[in-house]
Amino acid sequence: MHALVFANGELALPARGLPAAELYIAADGGSRHCRTLGLYPHVVIGDLDSLPAPLQQELRAHGSELLPFPVRKDETDFELALLHAQSAGASTVSVIGGLGRRWDHSLANLLLAADARFAQLPITFLHGEQQLFPIRSQASLAAPLGSRISLIPLAGDAHGVRTRGLEYPLDDETIPFGSSRGVSNVVAAAEAQVTLQGGLLLCVVSPANFD
Repeated sequence: MHALVFANGELALPARGLPAAELYIAADGGSRHCRTLGLYPHVVIGDLDSLPAPLQQELRAHGSELLPFPVRKDETDFELALLHAQSAGASTVSVIGGLGRRWDHSLANLLLAADARFAQLPITFLHGEQQLFPIRSQASLAAPLGSRISLIPLAGDAHGVRTRGLEYPLDDETIPFGSSRGVSNVVAAAEAQVTLQGGLLLCVVSPANFD
């Protein structure tokens, strides 16, 4: 089951449109993004401090399940949304509104996707023309020729990194944590792939003309 999670960041619609999903989950204010797109989430989760009472009533009237949490809690609304997607049996998750002006939330959201709790739950952030997702061991990159691929270590050094189908190949290399070694590679073949033996990479896919 594919789940679409709407966070409360910037609404930057994917260039290819919203992917099909069987479950819509809104993290609190992400409900407004759903309504902007003419959708009603199946589940709204969080402290609901970003939702005025009339919107809450509208959501309930259209079948949305509201799962309120205290304002004083240890998790962000987005983390609660990911945990709910996982417990509901999602096999993959796409995130809309996961990035934005709040850098603290943006960074925390990306790191949450890399958390070991979600090692079996592929999570992809869709932000306009860009896609961002963690790579734990291997990933096939379905991106047009000329697309830019950046590989950024997230959890210490990334070891044994190999690429196939990229203009600047990596062959059993280490990308040190804090290094820009893996930034701005280019898709050069119809089938591109990244594998690594240890560590964790954040993969950022951007179109060829993206600056």
